[in-house]
Amino acid sequence: MAKTKVARTWAVATAKAKLSLVIDQALNEGPQTITRSGRKAVVVVSAEEWERKTQRKGNLAEFFAESPLRGSGLRVKRSNSKAPEINL
Repeated sequence: MAKTKVARTWAVATAKAKLSLVIDQALNEGPQTITRSGRKAVVVVSAEEWERKTQRKGNLAEFFAESPLRGSGLRVKRSNSKAPEINL
């Protein structure tokens, strides 16, 4: 039977005191949420999972080529008006 990955929630003080355990559980059991004042603050994940989630999937040309709107006949008309001036 495959091991089910279960995320666990830690209060920041507990996570700080047991950082090694938090890391081990992130590696073996999945993302570990750390809360501050009872609210979700951060999530600890394995480097492998982080790289998998943040890895770029293709480039901009491939994104547009795979768009469900490709070939739909949708026309986008550009405005000829000037962009508004922004005062900083």
